[in-house]
Amino acid sequence: MLVKIKCADCNTEGTISLLETSYQGPYRCWKCRGLFSIQLHNGQLKSCDPLSQEEFEKLQEIDALKKKFKRD
Repeated sequence: MLVKIKCADCNTEGTISLLETSYQGPYRCWKCRGLFSIQLHNGQLKSCDPLSQEEFEKLQEIDALKKKFKRD
């Protein structure tokens, strides 16, 4: 499922590909490289909060661990 997300900083529309309709985690704008923590529910953007580089990296690590243990 492709979900369209409008960047809060530069207003550019980007997309994110998901297997499920809900998602909570990091997102980076493809154009301005802005970092955000987003929450999607039923394919709709519910929240979009700015992040620092450190916070973004921590969220990516958490996401990777979730995916790793979900597969096993």
